[in-house]
Amino acid sequence: MGGGRAQVNKAHKTRFASKASRHAHKIDKVGSGKPESSHRAAVKGARAARIQQSKAIRDKKRAALLKEKRSSIGSSGAPRVIVSVLGFSPRFHLVTLVVSCGQASSSFKVNYFQVLVALSSSANVGSLAKDLLTYAEGCDGKLRSSTVASPTYKLRTTVLQAPYGDLTSCMELAKVADLLAFVLPANSLYSSDSSSPIDEFGSQCLSVFRAMGLPSTAVFIRDLPADNKSRQELKKAATSFLSAELPEDCKFYLADTKDDLHKFMWLFKEQHLSSPHWRNQRPYVMSEQVCIKPDDNTGLCTLLVSGYLRAHNLSVNQLVHVSGAGDFQISQIDVLKDPCPLNERKSSDVMETEDNGIQIVNTFVPDSSNQEPLLVENVPDPLAGEQTWPTEEDMEEANINNKQRKLVKRKLPRGTSEYQAAWIADDTDDEDNDSDNDNQAGSGMVIDEQGHADQGSDGSDIDAVSHFTEKFDEETVGDTEMADDENLTKEQIEAEIKKIKEANAEDEEFPDEVETPLDVPAKKRFAKYRGLKSFRTSSWDPKESLPPDYARIFAFDNFTRTQKHVLAKIAELDGGTKDCALVGSYVRLHVRNIPTDIASKLCHPSRRIPVVVSGLLQHESKMSVLHFSIKKHDSYEAPIKSKEPLIFNVGFRQFTARPLFSSDNINCNKHKMERFLHHGRFSVASVYAPICFPPVPLIVLKNRDGEQPAIAAVGSLKSVDPDRIILKKIVLTGYPQRVSKLKAIVRYMFHNPEDVKWFKPVELWTKHGRRGRIKETVGTHGAMKCIFNSSIQQHDTVCMSLFKRAYPKWPEQLYQV
Repeated sequence: MGGGRAQVNKAHKTRFASKASRHAHKIDKVGSGKPESSHRAAVKGARAARIQQSKAIRDKKRAALLKEKRSSIGSSGAPRVIVSVLGFSPRFHLVTLVVSCGQASSSFKVNYFQVLVALSSSANVGSLAKDLLTYAEGCDGKLRSSTVASPTYKLRTTVLQAPYGDLTSCMELAKVADLLAFVLPANSLYSSDSSSPIDEFGSQCLSVFRAMGLPSTAVFIRDLPADNKSRQELKKAATSFLSAELPEDCKFYLADTKDDLHKFMWLFKEQHLSSPHWRNQRPYVMSEQVCIKPDDNTGLCTLLVSGYLRAHNLSVNQLVHVSGAGDFQISQIDVLKDPCPLNERKSSDVMETEDNGIQIVNTFVPDSSNQEPLLVENVPDPLAGEQTWPTEEDMEEANINNKQRKLVKRKLPRGTSEYQAAWIADDTDDEDNDSDNDNQAGSGMVIDEQGHADQGSDGSDIDAVSHFTEKFDEETVGDTEMADDENLTKEQIEAEIKKIKEANAEDEEFPDEVETPLDVPAKKRFAKYRGLKSFRTSSWDPKESLPPDYARIFAFDNFTRTQKHVLAKIAELDGGTKDCALVGSYVRLHVRNIPTDIASKLCHPSRRIPVVVSGLLQHESKMSVLHFSIKKHDSYEAPIKSKEPLIFNVGFRQFTARPLFSSDNINCNKHKMERFLHHGRFSVASVYAPICFPPVPLIVLKNRDGEQPAIAAVGSLKSVDPDRIILKKIVLTGYPQRVSKLKAIVRYMFHNPEDVKWFKPVELWTKHGRRGRIKETVGTHGAMKCIFNSSIQQHDTVCMSLFKRAYPKWPEQLYQV
């Protein structure tokens, strides 16, 4: 209408438009062959794929949860173990319950296992144990056994009592517990004589259980008044009083009347119980019955352990660990008829019946071709590191080459006379070996390109003073054990303890500082040490000069990959039934080749805790170097030295080790050794021990004369790596005698000129942050002239750092029953 003068409006700004919309006109929709809605369809398809993936993950989790629930409450479920341990005042009682629950169907078999633990000397848990057993059995008669079957609740109950004050027994019971139940008398809430109802032993137990991994917990409140209002108020008071000490998901139950116990049993049967992850990785059997089958005049026997199999299927070809005894092979697995069924009925799948009335359902015998060998240590080959000895011709050729060696010419400024050249000191003076002292010192310490400062190959000197270096190591590391108490008087023992405490305090105030001996040259005393230009960046070969004990251990090329492969094999065992006892079945394990004296201790009537037989993963019987992240316990005040014998509780294992403590450097492959385990910080404890796959908790105990072992430290497994480099550091100190700006005359670091020349390549440092080097010797008593990068003060201290690699000590006896 307007023709060429038609109104043209301004286009919208494309500042906020997408790139696709701005370049849409450039795309040839016909030539590209893609429909217009291809982008929208792709987005829609991706969204559908995400929804489908999320649904698959939910279905997988739901199926795993249903499988776990059916295995725990069904006919194939093993008894649940409930252990209640906490150190309360005398008015607090502790109960340990072991439970396996089932549905109303008669085919479901459930066992309810209780362990009563009194963590106070005046606590009386016998009445509660009797009430639980009597009410579960449904009769008022005399109890014939600590295990009863309750058809009413479709569960079986076993009640055990742990002694108060026995920390080791409480720990062993807590390792197999599914529920920790604490019994609290109501009158202790308003009539307590102490500020806290938790005593010292209870605090130790609670800290140990936290370090091991707490399962589900519950609290029983007893001795309640009759009126309902007061009962609820006391329950609220107990909840607020103990909630800070117990986990958030802890359940509180009234357990004073039959109705209260009835309510607890029904609620507990439907409760989902959590357990530590480390325990779910390994099959284990808690003994219901233990007996010995002796062999013929060999000093060995076969230990027969009967109980319910838990966590995973157990292959007859697997190795097993007997708590406190060691690792062994299985000669046979018998699947027995349940000795305590809920409903008595004739079984049609029984294979045979023994003379004592035990009915065997199935028997598994190991296959010699597939059975895992019991390999603990590697057999070292003494000829593996042998080198060819030089012949006489080689020796003569070396002598001729030494005689024909040309001297290195010195480069001097033009016009320098011989008299002036004699006063010029440089590196060639050390190489010319003009003086007899230099000839005696050998080649000295040499700093290589990577920053090493190593001693020369003066083998005769090192051999002559090997006893000096060993003696010095004992003095500085503190790894010498106290002499036998039988040969020492009381005053000598007290003096030895005082000496250890003083060494611990000195190590905290002056770490790594040692004194140079007066009677032995420093180059001989410190022959095994070297200097490092940089602790972080200087290289150190992990395969260099390894001790003989390293020929007895095993190492992994890739530990993470091996662990993944081992866990996959356990998953395969759960999926198959060949040569495997199914989880939840009642089995009898024939553990062979156990020493008779050890087996007799395990079967002794005075033993108050059950024997636990746990299946080992592949390689877990072999020795290697294990590193634990460890922290000293707050209740332990005595000093803990490196290489001191300690009791390590690692998962189901308990063994003796002599750990070497070190720091944990994140950005460095070298770690500094620590002579003592100090309070308030984490360290790394390296030990020779059987291989374990993390995560595994660590509880460290220390034996005491005539008393129960004390908890010394807690931690967890960090890695299995023999190549982890731990360096022992010593610091030699000297003091400036005369100071002139950047230069100083330092004395008392060494006591003869030969030592000064030997350690000349090593860098110096001061406590005020200066860096320097040795220039030359002064006099005949070990004084030396040093040059620093900044002005040095008269009151400063000059230091020299030396390093050598340290290793843990091999345990004399690994397992002690």
